[in-house]
Amino acid sequence: MPKLLVHVTCGPEQPTKAALAFLVARAALEEGHEVSIFLAGDGVQLLRDATLDAVQGVGTGSLRESFDAVVAGGAAIYASGMSSKAREVALEGRAEPAMPNRLVELALESDCVLTY
Repeated sequence: MPKLLVHVTCGPEQPTKAALAFLVARAALEEGHEVSIFLAGDGVQLLRDATLDAVQGVGTGSLRESFDAVVAGGAAIYASGMSSKAREVALEGRAEPAMPNRLVELALESDCVLTY
């Protein structure tokens, strides 16, 4: 099955785009694809409980629903360690901390990379 990397750099200030990233990842998993998600920059803020519960995209649904579905579907979720530290986001087991070289590895291993 093809591998998909979803690279998320937008945060809660762009709720539709943020929710869309996870909705697309969810759809790919449902089709049987292998999915990795890498959150960087403001995207790491999407891992906060309050943000997961509050973000609702216009036409793209609830971030929490899609996030829970990608976790249940087995997506590998990574978060930039530097971005998380700078924004004081505790990963709390929701994502594996990773450095930029991991993002490069994931991109080169993937058949397709989508960036939101």
